[in-house]
Amino acid sequence: MTMTYTRPSDDPDKIPAPLLRAILALVVASVVLVAYSVYSGRAHVGVPKSAEVVQERSIILQGGGAQAVTVLATDGTVLMDLPHGGFITVIQNAMERARLTAGVDKLRPLRIVRYANGRMAAVDDYSGWSAELGAFGSDNRAAFERLMSQN
Repeated sequence: MTMTYTRPSDDPDKIPAPLLRAILALVVASVVLVAYSVYSGRAHVGVPKSAEVVQERSIILQGGGAQAVTVLATDGTVLMDLPHGGFITVIQNAMERARLTAGVDKLRPLRIVRYANGRMAAVDDYSGWSAELGAFGSDNRAAFERLMSQN
C-alpha cells in the first residue's frame, strides 16, 4: 500500500505568498524611488547633453522585408539599396513602429543629426521618436556616418 501525502496548499499553479510579497515590495519601492526623484527635483541621469547641430541630413528609409532596406534622398534618389541592411534596418524598423503607433506616414523623411559634442542621432520629427546612434557601437554608428558623407 502506497500512501501519497499532499496538502491542499501544494497546488503547483499557486504562486507562493512570500514571492507575491516580494513582488509587491519591489513595485512599491520602485514607485517610491521614482516619486522621490520627481519631487526632489533631482537632475536627470543618462540624458544626452544638448549641443549645437553641426550637420544634418534628411533621408527616407523604406523597408523591404525582414532585413532589406532602401535609403532614399528626399528627392527620391536611391542612396543605398541594402538586401541586408543590418543596423540601418534596425533603425528603420524602430522608426516604422513609432510612426505606426503615432499614425504617421512611414515614408516621411528621418533626420540624421551630428552635434558639436560628437553625438549622432536619428530624429523623427513626425512621431517624436529618436535614437542615439553612438549608443549602439562604433560599427553601427559608422553606417550612418557613411550616409552623412554621401552626396
